[in-house]
Amino acid sequence: MNKSIIEQLEIIKRGSHELLVEKELEIMLNKHYPLRIKAGFDPTAPDLHLGHAVLLNKLRQLQDMGHHILFLIGDFTGMIGDPSGKNATRPPLTREQVSENAQSYTAQVFKILRPDQTEVVFNSTWMNQLNAADLIKLAATHTVARMLERDDFDKRYRSNQPIAIHEFLYPLIQGYDSVALKADIEIGGTDQKFNLLMGRELQKHFTQTPQCILTMPLLEGLDGFNKMSKSLNNYVGITEAPQEIFGKLMSISDQLMWRYIELLSFESLNTIQQWQQEVSEGRNPRDIKVLFAQEIVTRFHSAQDAQTALTDFEARFKRGVLPDDMPEKTIQTEADELPLPQLLKQTGLTTSTSEALRMIEQGGVRLNGEKVVDRHIKIVRGSTVVLQVGKRKFAKVIIN
Repeated sequence: MNKSIIEQLEIIKRGSHELLVEKELEIMLNKHYPLRIKAGFDPTAPDLHLGHAVLLNKLRQLQDMGHHILFLIGDFTGMIGDPSGKNATRPPLTREQVSENAQSYTAQVFKILRPDQTEVVFNSTWMNQLNAADLIKLAATHTVARMLERDDFDKRYRSNQPIAIHEFLYPLIQGYDSVALKADIEIGGTDQKFNLLMGRELQKHFTQTPQCILTMPLLEGLDGFNKMSKSLNNYVGITEAPQEIFGKLMSISDQLMWRYIELLSFESLNTIQQWQQEVSEGRNPRDIKVLFAQEIVTRFHSAQDAQTALTDFEARFKRGVLPDDMPEKTIQTEADELPLPQLLKQTGLTTSTSEALRMIEQGGVRLNGEKVVDRHIKIVRGSTVVLQVGKRKFAKVIIN
């Protein structure tokens, strides 16, 4: 194996969880170029965040190596309700909804992928051509016992939760997509391994060279514990304002920073190793965090936006300058005064009064620029105050 293949494999495996089967991929890289790289996406309306970008970044790296990306939207399954590894089936989508969502996808994913090396495909293209007999033959390639090896199916079966018969077809359809596309590699999250392997097996059944599979880890959110998710409010959206992206990335812990850099940065491994060495020798990790945050803002916005975000961040958090775009909120009350924790909840700066109390106890709440130390403070009706929770949440509040 020559050095160029070694370098390619290093890029492909960088930040990944598992590559199956590496020897087979070496043969592919030696035999033909470019490879056909498949990645499937849910047809529901996307709101992409950095968790999604882990996989999209890998696709971009493969594009930079010259490979062809097959960006597959599962509209066929989406129109009849796709469980996609969830604990219950999803409602079906109309063709119009799928079309709208596909446009939303492309508007966001091309912030990362190269349009000229990306082929957007829909699995209805070939699935609509199969008749009932074809689907039954496809179903005959696997047993119920084999399907119950999939973790979410097994858990639902053991807990007596219903599994519709058509749900067993989804892994088969995803696998058949690889047959229809003649995929060389399929990429997905670690939770998709069962379905990715299904593609290998069906390609063998249809006498094709089986695809290699590459699983990518699930990125932790800003809290450092849970998977990045909008519902948990621990995410960084790729379409968020530059200052918001920058501020959120600066808020992550020094330890989590390296995890984000490993999975999201396009800097060379040598550069990242040099950064780690510098930090071990005493360099402030904040300096590295700034470089990383600027890289991400530049990728999704521009270099000028990244510089402006840095300037704004330093002004706001190092010198205490309040943001120009601070929201103004009016709270109506019949009471003569409102407890501060209740006011924080009503303004949306905290999700609950218990969170407000916790933030006060941790020293994370400021009232008119002063740190709050008394959890029993009450704000008189008719007042106008500036509230701050944490480093990024501000509001000018008028109490009537």
